[in-house]
Amino acid sequence: MTEKRTPYISIENATKVFGGYVALNDVSLEIHQGEVLCLLGDNGAGKSTLIKVLSGFHQPSSGIIRVEGREQPIDSPRDAADLGISTVHQFGGTFPLMSLERSFFAGREPTKGWGPFEVFDSKTAGEIVVREMQAMGITRVTDGKRLVGSLSGGERQVSAIARAVYFGAKVMILDEPTAALGVKEAAHVLRIVMQAKKRGLAVVLVTHNVTHAMTVGDHFAVLIHGAKAADFRRGERTREEITDLMAGGEAMAELEAELESYRSAPDGQQPQR
Repeated sequence: MTEKRTPYISIENATKVFGGYVALNDVSLEIHQGEVLCLLGDNGAGKSTLIKVLSGFHQPSSGIIRVEGREQPIDSPRDAADLGISTVHQFGGTFPLMSLERSFFAGREPTKGWGPFEVFDSKTAGEIVVREMQAMGITRVTDGKRLVGSLSGGERQVSAIARAVYFGAKVMILDEPTAALGVKEAAHVLRIVMQAKKRGLAVVLVTHNVTHAMTVGDHFAVLIHGAKAADFRRGERTREEITDLMAGGEAMAELEAELESYRSAPDGQQPQR
C-alpha cells in the first residue's frame, strides 16, 4: 500500500464570489513538490481566479488553504512570496526597457557601499543573471546590461523562471507560458518546466494546450464555469477525453453533429443551420 504524501499546498472547498458572480465554486486541489499540476479549462473557467487565490491577490470567500498540512491563509502577494509561491505570467512579468540585471533583481537588488553611499552592485547582478540564464540553456545571453525587450518571448519566460528558481521558489505558477511562442521556444520552456520539477519544485502549469500539458504533466485538473470537472493522474485519460472535458461534452457533440452535416451535404451546398 502506497503511503499518502502530504501536499505542500492543499486547497479545500475554495469558493470565490465577486458580487453575485461565483468565479470559483467549491474547488479542492493538492499541489505536491516534484510534480507538475496542469490546470486546464476554457476562457472563463476559473483558472485565473484560482491562481490569484494561490498568489495572494484574492482571498477565497470560503474554504481553507493548508501549507504542509497546516492551515495557512494567504492574505497578500507578500505572504505568497514568503511561502515560496512565485507566479510567472504569460509574458514573463518582465520590463522590456529595463536591463536584464535590473529586471532579474527588481525589488531584491544586490548592493555595495554603506549608508548614503550604498548603490546597486551592477557587476554582481550581471554575473548572476548571465550565469542563471546560461544554466537554463539561454547561452546567447552574455551581458546582464542587455535590454529585456531584445529577448525573444521564450527567453523572457526562461528569465522569469530562472529568477523564481534563484530566489528559492517552492511552488512555481506558470500562467500560459507557451501561449504566444513558436514550436521550438515552447519546447524549450517545457524542458525548463521539467528541470524545475527535477529540482523538487511544485509546478502549476495553466494552459489551454493539451499537448503541452500531456508532455510534462503528472496531475491534471479541469475547471468548467468555476467548478472542478475532473481531477486525474497521468495516463488515466486520453488526449481526446481531456479535450472533450475542456470543451464540455455537449459542445463537442454539437460540433461533431455540425461537421457530420457538412460531410453529408451534396457538393456545392451547405447544410441548413
